[in-house]
Amino acid sequence: MLLNRQVFPAAKTYPEKVLQFGEGNFLRAFVDWMFHELNKKGDFNGSIVAVQPIDRGMVNMLNDQEGLYTLYLRGLKNGQAESTHETIDVISRGIDPYVDFAAYLQTAENPEMRYIISNTTEAGIAYNEKDQPTDAPPASFPGKLTVWLNHRFKTFNGDEAKGVHIIPCELIEKNADNLKRIVLLLAEKWQLGEGFVNWLNTACTFSNTLVDRIVPGYPKERIAEITEELGYEDRQVVEGEHFHLWVIEAPENLQKELPFPSIGLDVLYADDLTPYRTRKVRILNGAHTALVPVAYLYGIDFVRESVEHPVVGKFLRDEIFEEIIATLDLPKEELEQFANEVIDRFRNPFIKHALMSISLNSFSKFETRVLPSVLKYKERLGTIPQRLSFSLAATIAFYKGKRGDETIALNDDAHVLELMKNVWSKADGSEASLQELVREVLAYEKVWKKDLNQVEGLAEAVANHLINIEKNGMKQAVETLVGEQAVA
Repeated sequence: MLLNRQVFPAAKTYPEKVLQFGEGNFLRAFVDWMFHELNKKGDFNGSIVAVQPIDRGMVNMLNDQEGLYTLYLRGLKNGQAESTHETIDVISRGIDPYVDFAAYLQTAENPEMRYIISNTTEAGIAYNEKDQPTDAPPASFPGKLTVWLNHRFKTFNGDEAKGVHIIPCELIEKNADNLKRIVLLLAEKWQLGEGFVNWLNTACTFSNTLVDRIVPGYPKERIAEITEELGYEDRQVVEGEHFHLWVIEAPENLQKELPFPSIGLDVLYADDLTPYRTRKVRILNGAHTALVPVAYLYGIDFVRESVEHPVVGKFLRDEIFEEIIATLDLPKEELEQFANEVIDRFRNPFIKHALMSISLNSFSKFETRVLPSVLKYKERLGTIPQRLSFSLAATIAFYKGKRGDETIALNDDAHVLELMKNVWSKADGSEASLQELVREVLAYEKVWKKDLNQVEGLAEAVANHLINIEKNGMKQAVETLVGEQAVA
């Protein structure tokens, strides 16, 4: 039997207060769960209408289950493996605006509608010059949103009390600022009027956000086990980790309306989320990127095994705690706590995260996630960070495309693959040829946005590490660097 409100009679019904663009795994395991918790532990008393932002999606499946789904949270909690599950009843219904545009617009007429959430992928917040106000619906998310906001403005005759809080969750910097810019651009292009623009600026708020929770999604491999455990079929099951963090640049009235922190959720209202974004990118994403070539060439295939390995795990911890943290501006205690949480997340026994799945576009990832730590470390301490520069050398070695006799399935932009194929074809194994290889790679401004040979000591450090890796192999090179050998 399929999950619905007859199968699960404990499900409650709430007034619709949240319009959500996106019905996918991440929002259901993150934001929707938080509103569910706010209903249980606070006095929010509200539900979510999920809008399908593109012409293909899952609202029909969601409606088949009357908005209900099961959320499994699995991972390390206080150092112990823990798996919990709960039926989430916060979604009232889903709407496909491509099928029922009238139902979509009618939600703007609801006086209790107050919050707009979105997660339409990084490409979702983009201007589409083909969008028209008469489209039903416009193709882009900003286009759909602008039409909806204008309809609400007209319905309530510009009543400022009927403004909304817009809280995008797309993984781009300044997501709300970019969204508002496009909405205002469309308002001007479509000649929606000065009154509408004034209402947008005074009655509505756009809050930049940072979201953080690993959501593997639908647990296909163990769905039979889940169905037996639940006693019914749930086609919308979603899995996530226990860790969660939502940083929101929110006005004071939004903080009062959505008191997530007061019920124990890791939601941080901040004047500026930049330091938290930098912390996440450099510690979480940066550690992932710096780890991959080192661990994979060492002979390890998965993140958890890498972190728990006596040599590679120590390398990663030293890299984070001694080099990356030294480049950040938040209190050291706070940074170390976050770093320890990241390590536990990497050790999640319920997630099998392949290193090769993280290796996509390693050079561009290194430029955005790791290189800033290298440069800031050099600026602050006057020396080149040994482990971070080792990771850069390991990345260069990784792009040789071989792990022993095994060919590595490199996945990157064609120009990067061509560069690495060319430089490695010219290297004859001599120290001089490897030094020249490093100089040529570091000079490739199309990736690095600058000639890294101009960073004093960097080319020398990377070349020395690469020579060590090529001469002695990754295992010995890492063991020498961390001063520890693996137990045979």
